[in-house]
Amino acid sequence: MRTSRNTSNNTNRKKRGKILTQYMQRKLAVALGVIMLALIALIGAIYRIIYTNNDDYNKIVLSQRQASYDSRTIPFRRGDIMDRNGTVLATSQKVYNLILDPKVIYSRDDGRYVDATVQALSEYFGYDQGELKQLLEERKDKSYVKYQKQLSYDDKSGWEKYVEDKNKQFAASGDKARVKGVWFEDEYTRTYPYNSLACNVIGFSTPDGSNGTGGVEQYYNSTLMGTNGREYGYLDDDTRLQSVLKEPTDGNSIVTTINTNIQMSVEKYLNEWQNDDVGSKVAAAIVMDPKTSEVLAMASTNQFNLNDPRALDPKVYTDDVLMKLGRTEAVGVYHRQKPDAEEITEDQVSKYFTNDEIKSYGQQVAWNQIWRNVAVSDTYEPGSTAKPFTIAAALETGAITPSTIFVCDGYVELNDGLHTWRIKCHNINGDGPLDAEQALMRSCNVYLMQTAFALGAENFVKYQHIFGFGEKTGIDLPAEADTSDLVYTADTLGKTALATNSFGQNFNVTMIQMASAYCSILNGGSYYKPHVVKQILNSNGTVLEDIKPELVRTTASKETCDFLKEALFQTVEGGTGVKAKITGYHVGGKTGTAEKLPRSAKNYLVSFCGFAPVEDPQVLVYVIVDTPNLKGEAQATASFAIGIERKIMNEALQFLNIPAQGETDPQNSLNNALSTSPEGISKETMGAEVETDAEGNTIAAGETDAAGNVLETNANGDVVIRATDANGNTIAETRGPAVTDEAIKDGSSDLPDAVPGTDAASQSESTETGETTLKNDDSAQTTESDETTASKTED
Repeated sequence: MRTSRNTSNNTNRKKRGKILTQYMQRKLAVALGVIMLALIALIGAIYRIIYTNNDDYNKIVLSQRQASYDSRTIPFRRGDIMDRNGTVLATSQKVYNLILDPKVIYSRDDGRYVDATVQALSEYFGYDQGELKQLLEERKDKSYVKYQKQLSYDDKSGWEKYVEDKNKQFAASGDKARVKGVWFEDEYTRTYPYNSLACNVIGFSTPDGSNGTGGVEQYYNSTLMGTNGREYGYLDDDTRLQSVLKEPTDGNSIVTTINTNIQMSVEKYLNEWQNDDVGSKVAAAIVMDPKTSEVLAMASTNQFNLNDPRALDPKVYTDDVLMKLGRTEAVGVYHRQKPDAEEITEDQVSKYFTNDEIKSYGQQVAWNQIWRNVAVSDTYEPGSTAKPFTIAAALETGAITPSTIFVCDGYVELNDGLHTWRIKCHNINGDGPLDAEQALMRSCNVYLMQTAFALGAENFVKYQHIFGFGEKTGIDLPAEADTSDLVYTADTLGKTALATNSFGQNFNVTMIQMASAYCSILNGGSYYKPHVVKQILNSNGTVLEDIKPELVRTTASKETCDFLKEALFQTVEGGTGVKAKITGYHVGGKTGTAEKLPRSAKNYLVSFCGFAPVEDPQVLVYVIVDTPNLKGEAQATASFAIGIERKIMNEALQFLNIPAQGETDPQNSLNNALSTSPEGISKETMGAEVETDAEGNTIAAGETDAAGNVLETNANGDVVIRATDANGNTIAETRGPAVTDEAIKDGSSDLPDAVPGTDAASQSESTETGETTLKNDDSAQTTESDETTASKTED
């Protein structure tokens, strides 16, 4: 029975096990079915997402893939700057940066590329192997390491040939080593073939050509700049590498109005004056075409190397000078940074700034000084070069005629209610009765004052602005000085100021204003906007824009202009400008001698504005010499400026092939000077000044006049007639001519010590009551920080 029961139990257990197994199988089948359905649903969902967002995902994937491939900027080329004849003054040269790709160099585990590449770079360029290996190891996950900049094309092409030969040698020997992971990217660097030539006109740019500073580089920066291109690779839908190239757009080139030969001549004679002659604080010159107001040359003795514009002459800018400049600048910096704080003195600067900071400020001031364009940015009182404009205004309004006579007794005495001013002529004994032409020839201050009184304040101020004084000329150069507050208004121009203004005192101008105003007289009364750019070309040399002369206004009638040209011609033939004569040419011009503020310091700015030929003026040369390196009134002769102007004019006439009106001096010929030196450089001064007699005729040393008197010049350059006996002994000596370009020597100019708009008290008189008020306007400073200039009774 027990056996039968056991058998029955076993049978039951088997049945229950079978049932359980079947149950588990069914449960597993259900679970599997559910999972399969979920997977099918998920696949369906993914499919729908991909189907509906296919384009977006493709863009994402491609952009991610693209990021794995090279992408580089292709730089634009900044446009060239040329002179009017196509001589390149500024250009951008292609250079090459050496790039290392450590990822490629380390792409093989056995390092087969590392040693070969490092050794090759060391052998060809002389790089340090240890330094290279350390750099590659530190940046092995990088694909772009700029190792050396601005290699030449010869460096690049030589390296590529070297690598090609080296890898062939490895292959031939069965060596798996290769030179890999070195390539070059293009770049441009700005260069100036003539270094400092026309530095103030051209200006300079950053090495990559992205931004200009000063001159044409700054004013026409957007024209000279182009647009960078780009090259990059990506994988397309079929995972094929594709390349996209966007070409750069190069900048446009500029043709200036500058004549390189004349520019060189200007700079040569300015430097000769500064380095080999008396020298001065600064001297500057402008050469213009009177018919169009095109600037043919513009320069000053403040010159710098455009290829290294921040280099300072250590002889001029010593550490002591830089620290002095820096302390002055630091006071201003402190005030600007803390406007509400109490002002500090230069002695207190070291409490707030380190020596390095002070010196850095000094360097910035020094850079601004040498980069400053004197002809455009500096203001000064012009002196007697302003007299033709007073005469022009009076002739135009009918206040005088060419034959109007005024008597010069040597001075005019005026009382403004507070002070009696005795304003003198250069000839303190008086010139007697003069007409308008004689007044200009003799540069008679008294005649000019009487002319201004007849003209009246309102008309005087009106014509000042007609000739451009108190107005910006609009020249296409940056940082033109604003002189609007440096001239009087009709309401503030009292009789004393009117008197001094008549001969160029107590108001400020710029060189470009004066030169442009003269051009309007010389071309018959048309005031053209001065400009330094003639054409704009695209990168292929096609003319995009011709910049024509822009007529701004009419200044005077042809009759007035013709009278002034003749009067200025006579000024050179037999008046104060006689030393400006050039044999064979009819030259006109006007001298100026200005006494700078404060007048008690007896510092002077002298000038001369000349033109030729008188019959058809084609060249204007304007020269200023600011504070010659002499003491007191020894500075006060415009002969310094005439000497520079005459040399520049002589060469400019020849460079422009302007025919002479008579027989020229062969010793003043450029061909004669150049023939002595195959290189075109002579130890002798080309166009050297010749001596003249009382009538301005060229004389040789020891030459005699018709009476047998020996003609010489004294130390001041004045003609001396020395009578001799039969044995050559001097028996009499006479200085002549009586009219010379000399300032008064009595030591008292008795002039108002002010200019409108300066921080000095400016005289503002009432023409009706003669009352004087004081005007202070710290917001309207001249461009010289510590001193302005005032003209001196002169000539």
